Amino acid sequence: MHHMRRFIAAVTALVALGAAIAGTTALAPPAPASASAERAAAGTASRDVRFTASDGVTLQTTLTGAAPLVPRPTVVEFSPYGRNSGTLAVGSAYNSLLVQIRGTGDSDGQFDALGPRTQADVAEVLRWACNQPWSDHSLALNGFSASAITIYNSLHLQLPCVKAAVLRSGTLELYRDLLVPGGISNIVPGAGVMALIGAPALAQASDRLQRNPASGLGVVGGLLDAGVSGGFLHPTLDSWWRQRGFRGDVNHLPILMIDGFFDVESRGAFQAYQALRGDGAHLLVVGGHDGAPVGTDDGVPEANAWLDHYVRGVHNGIDTQPNVQMLLSQGDRQTYLDGQYTRLDASDWPVPGTQWAALSLDPTRSGSATSLNDGTLTLGRTGPAATQAYISLPSVSTSTDPPNAAIVGAMGLNALTAQLPVLTDMQISDTLGLTYSTAPLRRDVTAAGPAALDIQLASTSPETGIWAVISDVGPDGIAHPLMAGRLNSSFPGVDASKSLHDGQGAIVEPYGRYETKQPATPGQFRRYQVEFWPIGNVFRAGHRIRLEIVGESAASLPTLPGVNLVKVGAGSGAVLRFPVLPGSDLGAALGG
Repeated sequence: MHHMRRFIAAVTALVALGAAIAGTTALAPPAPASASAERAAAGTASRDVRFTASDGVTLQTTLTGAAPLVPRPTVVEFSPYGRNSGTLAVGSAYNSLLVQIRGTGDSDGQFDALGPRTQADVAEVLRWACNQPWSDHSLALNGFSASAITIYNSLHLQLPCVKAAVLRSGTLELYRDLLVPGGISNIVPGAGVMALIGAPALAQASDRLQRNPASGLGVVGGLLDAGVSGGFLHPTLDSWWRQRGFRGDVNHLPILMIDGFFDVESRGAFQAYQALRGDGAHLLVVGGHDGAPVGTDDGVPEANAWLDHYVRGVHNGIDTQPNVQMLLSQGDRQTYLDGQYTRLDASDWPVPGTQWAALSLDPTRSGSATSLNDGTLTLGRTGPAATQAYISLPSVSTSTDPPNAAIVGAMGLNALTAQLPVLTDMQISDTLGLTYSTAPLRRDVTAAGPAALDIQLASTSPETGIWAVISDVGPDGIAHPLMAGRLNSSFPGVDASKSLHDGQGAIVEPYGRYETKQPATPGQFRRYQVEFWPIGNVFRAGHRIRLEIVGESAASLPTLPGVNLVKVGAGSGAVLRFPVLPGSDLGAALGG
């Protein structure tokens, strides 16, 4: 009966995840007002203006500002989500220009998944906006998720008149950071994104077709092509994906990156900060798609202060704030959102002085988990060599997939999981995979940074998803997931020159090679280095750190079921490289 209840809970979790993502298609924008009419409400004015790109395609733009619309600095956002989809409210000192990306909303042309033609539109629109009568020739860029990705992808082009940018979430590499992390297709979120883009295009179709009857086929064809290309036609990191990623910033813009540790695109902001910190970038890790802790401001004041300083020349001290500011969880995403967090400032990322502890996977039973292979994480010597097996079947996404669970949680699933925590803790998954836990910590340990799992694995399948979860285990024995590590077994290669190494030369943030698949021979062991996106958590005294190796998330494109074997213990080299901040002594916390 106990296992049946867990099975029912697992099915409920999967249904809830699919329903929450599918439900986003209902978020269609309100019906638009007539084009070219200036509207006034509560002291503001709004005007629709169509922009004609160099290839003749017209894009819908909407200008908003304090009435009357006079020359002011203008904050520009490029969005595929239709009307009223701007994501930052700016003060009366600015005008705002929302540009609907080609092939979406009420814009003509074909959506190209934020590729070269959309990037050219960005540069052309900015050149046009800079010289309009409502512009004072000072522009800024704002973006959240897709609108931030659009800007990251376009920074290799000259962007006229732009003084600064605020970008929340978003990807530096669309392949790695959202749609195919670790070479594993993130199919359910990808489908959800396409539904979100398609909904406003459908809602605004009447106006578009009345204006340009020929536009319908182009819009539909572009959306279908982008969905098929991103989901199925390009499983490896080829030129199509490289055109949809960061290729440098010739503009040297000061950019404020805002994100959260549980965000569905969290890797992008950390990578973007590292790439652009030389141009004055700052990183604010306070929340994104995953929501911000109650009682916090979600980074909005910092965003407005950033624009005031770099666009309007206001001396407000934002440029002298710490380069990196973070809110760390204290054991669980839900309690984090409820307001239990630790604030941490740093001069850089990764935090200077971070040490990566080598936690060995030991077959010795910890006595703290219900797994049939209840192993231990140890510092130093390990127990005898062993080979442990688990069945590679899809795992419960709401627990084993923290980034995707966080985005649907913010859409309303949090209310459900607060009443049914088994949907988001690891109780179900503990019984199905391999678990390795430390002893209870004798003192607090603060962990912030990327992590890596180094293992030897074999499978009965030529291709399997290697999926691991780092959790915080409370004194009650319940494990709360913090981040997943993901890797398709057909991609064993790592580019050492682009990977992050610790002081001893060990790779602690592997940069995987995804250009060509190399399927494994069934039953043959190979070495894999699995990347975990950054975690930020304070492990309290009395808690444990746990690594769980399970089947890949059900939100991923499934591989064939199989049995996976992992070598652990003496001589196996199986190790979790775990980030520990200065001031924390993991050895002392473990009684070493």
